[in-house]
Amino acid sequence: MCLQSSTMSEHIEITPEIIEIRHYLHAHPERSFKEYETSAYLEKLLRAHDIEVLNNPLETGVVGLIRGDQPGPRIALRADIDGLPIQEDTGLPFSSVNDGVMHGCGHDLHMSYMLGAAFWLAKRRKHIKGSIKLLFQPAEELGLGAKAMVDAGLLADVSAAIGAHNNPNYAPGQIAVGPEPMMAGCVKFHVTLHATGTHAGYPHKGTGPIEALATMVLALQTIVSRNVSPFHPLVLSITEMHGGHVWNVVPDKASFQGTVRYFHKSDGELVEKRFKQQVQSIAAGYGITADIDWDDFQNPLVSDTELSKIVADNVRDYAQLEPIHPSMAGEDFCDFMPVTMPVFAFIGSNGEEGCPDWHSPHFVGLDESLQAGVEFYANAALTVLNELS
Repeated sequence: MCLQSSTMSEHIEITPEIIEIRHYLHAHPERSFKEYETSAYLEKLLRAHDIEVLNNPLETGVVGLIRGDQPGPRIALRADIDGLPIQEDTGLPFSSVNDGVMHGCGHDLHMSYMLGAAFWLAKRRKHIKGSIKLLFQPAEELGLGAKAMVDAGLLADVSAAIGAHNNPNYAPGQIAVGPEPMMAGCVKFHVTLHATGTHAGYPHKGTGPIEALATMVLALQTIVSRNVSPFHPLVLSITEMHGGHVWNVVPDKASFQGTVRYFHKSDGELVEKRFKQQVQSIAAGYGITADIDWDDFQNPLVSDTELSKIVADNVRDYAQLEPIHPSMAGEDFCDFMPVTMPVFAFIGSNGEEGCPDWHSPHFVGLDESLQAGVEFYANAALTVLNELS
């Protein structure tokens, strides 16, 4: 497939309605797979703007469709819709009214970006070559929503899918998109150590797991420093440890869990091999056993090479194209990669030095990011449709 860009970019006015929608969505976040009110609100907005709403076999989320007047392929735009179990502490006048739930990752911005683009595109059907499916996806924060949409067949008829994530490390008006890895592959691991408990005064009569756990925590850090290329970003973090509950008893069990983040699949495979070797070897050395649960549940997110380059060239016409600074956070948009051609972008949402990042109770995505976000979804859709026609 040889693609050549020939689509002129469009500048789109951000109406008071879009800002009002963003504030409403921010104030009314809902947890993953419980986005019932959000879904109803989104569906109402689409219908009000004469956008067809398709059947969605999932309990939450919304699927819309804009049919162009000219023949052509079908692509998808995707925005995630769930909030986080965080108590918001931003002081914004439109802060969350739902106790203990916050749009701490900016999914309210994502929905608003895509709605603004959809409203604009729906008024220009005569210029659209093909059709645009609108996927308002639930449960990204659980890493399960994209796969649920794929399994439901909602990607079966699309040739490409376009998504974006706001990024407070870029300023409003800045966009990063291209063929380089953007968001990390994610592993969740859990290790349980089985030993022989005993009285704390007679440790020689047991095989307590605490010393083995401490050795493992230190030894596992050498995987990153001594086994993986220093030119490949990789993180192994142990985030939780448990062992014992009585001051004078050596426990018969201990456990720890954590995460690995990587951008190269071969690194993820190497870490898994070395992790299991080290845990089992250390356990044997202490005369205990270990059970390892290794869940490599999310691949690195990488856009289609040709399409992302063409979209990036188009971005220069309406925003400031920036280099991709990869994120160690995960993104389940990667589950679209096996079934369609993905294009993903970072949209600048703050840019102030030291500003709180995603998942912080103090995270603030600025309204000023709406301009570039709306224009990205609209222009990327037109560009990709034109190139695939």
